[in-house]
Amino acid sequence: MNLGRFTWPLTGLVAALMLAGFWWLGQGGGEPATAVPLLALSQPTVGPPAATAEPSPAATPTPTMLAVYVSGAVRKAGVYRLAEGSRVDDALRAAGGPAADADIVRVNLAARLADEQQIYVPAQGEAAAPVPLVSGGGSEPAAAAGDGTININTAGVAELDTLPRIGPATAQRIIDYRTANGPFAAIEDLQNVKGIGSATFSDLQDKISVK
Repeated sequence: MNLGRFTWPLTGLVAALMLAGFWWLGQGGGEPATAVPLLALSQPTVGPPAATAEPSPAATPTPTMLAVYVSGAVRKAGVYRLAEGSRVDDALRAAGGPAADADIVRVNLAARLADEQQIYVPAQGEAAAPVPLVSGGGSEPAAAAGDGTININTAGVAELDTLPRIGPATAQRIIDYRTANGPFAAIEDLQNVKGIGSATFSDLQDKISVK
């Protein structure tokens, strides 16, 4: 068979197809599609975990504080603040404990404290305490005498503060003086306390007593 007569037509056809293919690629028709991994299609997008709101801590109630005055045969007499519900034993510990000569058996250590209470620890051999000892009920002894005057040997800061021209600071100095020097023998001895002069005493003398 003579194939020569088919050679040129076939060559022309192939050339035409190649030209058509180049033209089609130039138009962008042959740009391959970007393959998307199957894992990316099926995997859900996971973001950071949502913040969990933490519950607010419960507020701690502030305990009620009591101011008590500890004096007598203790290591460090003074006014101390203790939580409500504390006992005389707690106040004694706050004052550094009893002194070496303290007659501790005469004090009810289990009594509950009251605000503005004075706790006096007598010394061994002491005939009588300057202030009544703390009772089992823990209430503050009355400082007013039968005639309505204030007993400056037993009154606490609150009672002394009711006197004319006597504020809390001066009342504390009165207590500190009698703790260091013993009970007042006469009302005139009150003038030995710093800050109490003759003018102040003249306003007080009808309102105070030592018995």
